[in-house]
Amino acid sequence: MNSITPWLLNHYDEVLGTLFSFIYLYFSIKQNIWLWPLGIISSAIYAWVFFDSHIYADMALQFYYVAISIYGWYYWHLGQMEQTEKQVKVQFTEKNLWFRLLPVTVLLFLLISQILIRFTDSEIPYWDAFTTAASITATWMLAKKYIEHWLIWIIVDLISSGLYFYKELYFTILLYLVYTVMAVIGYIQWKKDIK
Repeated sequence: MNSITPWLLNHYDEVLGTLFSFIYLYFSIKQNIWLWPLGIISSAIYAWVFFDSHIYADMALQFYYVAISIYGWYYWHLGQMEQTEKQVKVQFTEKNLWFRLLPVTVLLFLLISQILIRFTDSEIPYWDAFTTAASITATWMLAKKYIEHWLIWIIVDLISSGLYFYKELYFTILLYLVYTVMAVIGYIQWKKDIK
């Protein structure tokens, strides 16, 4: 017990970010609009955690999460206010949208990886760039309620767990392993809503 307390005190920000992230994930699966403010809080905390761990693309991604959370909150709020057919509903991603999302994601990966290689001391530039680019796409898809965002998260969360193991972010590993399981559950739950 004596060794746990100092570790928790030294990693209080990671523990707090993990707790807020778990609550965010619960509301995400339930399609509850409160996922967005919780996402803002957890992203702000994790921006610091990743900066401190030299995982710079993931740090920058947290700022994107704050911005997309504001957008998602607004977008979902309008849909809930109108209570009409314009209400935001779960949907499948159309093939022509995939043809636009894939090249954008690849371009983001290339850009982010080059920034990390040239301007940071990142030890994992390609993996960090991949998870960041895919996360940007998946979060945008969440805001629009495209169900396949859960499938992207499964891949991103598993890879991220490996990165965080490498960086010894143990609470964050736990968070991302739970994210992986919950992404499967989220996909199943959202698929029921389509039917």
